Amino acid sequence: MHFYLATSFIFPRSLRLRLFTLCFIATHMPLLGYMVWGFATGRLALAEFALLTLATVIGTGIALYGIGALLNPIQALAQTLQGQESDPTPLPQVGDVIQTLYAGMHRAAQVTRTQMQDLTVAAHEDPLTGIANRRGFLMQIDMLPQTRRKGCIAIIDIDYFKQVNDLMGHGEGDRVLAAFAQRLAAQLRRVDHVARWGGEEFVVFFPDCIEDEACWSLSRIAAQMREEPIGQINGRAISFSAGIARWQGMPIDEMIARADKALYDAKQQGRDRVCRAAQPVCC
Repeated sequence: MHFYLATSFIFPRSLRLRLFTLCFIATHMPLLGYMVWGFATGRLALAEFALLTLATVIGTGIALYGIGALLNPIQALAQTLQGQESDPTPLPQVGDVIQTLYAGMHRAAQVTRTQMQDLTVAAHEDPLTGIANRRGFLMQIDMLPQTRRKGCIAIIDIDYFKQVNDLMGHGEGDRVLAAFAQRLAAQLRRVDHVARWGGEEFVVFFPDCIEDEACWSLSRIAAQMREEPIGQINGRAISFSAGIARWQGMPIDEMIARADKALYDAKQQGRDRVCRAAQPVCC
């Protein structure tokens, strides 16, 4: 390490040129000694000296090429760690220091990549239900081009969910949340974006969908939950209320607020229903 730092002033941006300089000086020491001896004794043969110099330069070039080739695996790993390449080619088990270092860095790169992927998933996925969380939903919306930011936004709330936790425990509450998320994801279209908004609230974006279609989709799921309930509270099937707002490219926060207001209307009108924003009519 000390030698590396001491020689860093020699071509600080190019390790290859620094190696060439050090190799050139080291391999020319015998030649310099011969030159000093020749001048001191007057017995310097210019032809032999020129031939020896040429051979030394060629040998230095070969040595530099070989060293550079031996360092190529480290360069490949460095690019992998910086995200410039997908995955380096594994080396055969030859057992030298380069192979050992290469294998260690390869493992470190794979662990780092896996950890980054896990962190990305954890940041955008709800661990209980397996669907997107609020951050993941908003990221999906942000990634949409402006021309595709139209359709309907729905905010959904499980009715009387607090009673599930109070009467049957938080374990049953978690099961109900997971079952409801699975029901939503299974019954809606593949192009629809479903996420857990927080607590017992969920959000759905219906791309290129009018309010009638969104109302019909959620009403169909509501009817199914009455016929095939995911659980019961005080002898009644667990239901949900929802508010729907038409979205035509306006700020997403505004649409969420409108859908939330429609959800409030659905609750005020008795729950277990779907209401449209700015309209008292329920589906």
